[in-house]
Amino acid sequence: MIRVLLADDQALVRGALAAVLRIEPDLDVVAEVGTGTEVLAAARRTAPDIALLDVQMPGRDGLAVAADLQRALPGCRTLICTTFSRAGYLTRAMSAGAAGYVVKDSPPEQLVDAIRRVHAGLRFVDPALAAEALASGASPLTEREADVLRAAAEGGTVADIARALRLSQGTVRNHLSSAIGKTSARTRAEAARLAEANGWL
Repeated sequence: MIRVLLADDQALVRGALAAVLRIEPDLDVVAEVGTGTEVLAAARRTAPDIALLDVQMPGRDGLAVAADLQRALPGCRTLICTTFSRAGYLTRAMSAGAAGYVVKDSPPEQLVDAIRRVHAGLRFVDPALAAEALASGASPLTEREADVLRAAAEGGTVADIARALRLSQGTVRNHLSSAIGKTSARTRAEAARLAEANGWL
């Protein structure tokens, strides 16, 4: 049996995924959680082979959780299952240690196939998204520029962002200016929206 942990903040989606997987004779859903902060404890308690993670969840997002699992439980492989078919999210997921990426509007049999492949030690990426990722390339933002844009998206002033990130106001302005240029935006709010839409944040 392939032991699967499900993490999705939408109870209806989580229940539907569990129902689909339980039909399969070789899959066993051993845990269902609704927040990213619950995943690691549930994984330690139930020893899943596969963690099926949404990207956006309360507490910790699925990409951060994938990295946590890789460090704490290397025997548990991670498969991202999300509504976000964005090349930037795919790139970040793979960098975080995820072994696969499936979009939620995929047919159920594709999800089941992805779980089996990842369990067998292979990688699985939604084919259309893989092609898009190759065409679009990596994020143009540095890690610090992405941090500054995330903070800017919350609507704070330059002084607020500088305080939160422990940077000088001049450094924050430089990072914002660079990020605005790289995203071809007119304002920092627009740059944050564009970066989020591309999965770079």
